[in-house]
Amino acid sequence: MGRKKIQITRIVDERNRQVTFMKRKFGLMKKAYELSVLCDCEIALIIFNGSNKLFQYASTDMDKVLLKYTEYNEPHESRTNSDIVEVRGRTLLLTFYSCHCFDLWWVIS
Repeated sequence: MGRKKIQITRIVDERNRQVTFMKRKFGLMKKAYELSVLCDCEIALIIFNGSNKLFQYASTDMDKVLLKYTEYNEPHESRTNSDIVEVRGRTLLLTFYSCHCFDLWWVIS
């Protein structure tokens, strides 16, 4: 049985939201672990749930990674929810047009 695509919006039902949070939090931490091992990188993941409870994961010492972050002065990639929504929207638009055999040049222009 395949997985169905879900709409990314706030889950209204409190119980479903908590269950989803716990499952996805575990999945996110697992992905962070895998990325740190596979790519030999340092990761610090900080999560506050809706009740302001703190959850954290660090591939090494959290304080060490956060100190490195605060002292880092070079340009770097930084993303917010708005950035992701914008990129997802463009990707969906390109997918729609490419699936309908439109010229991608027209979509990008």
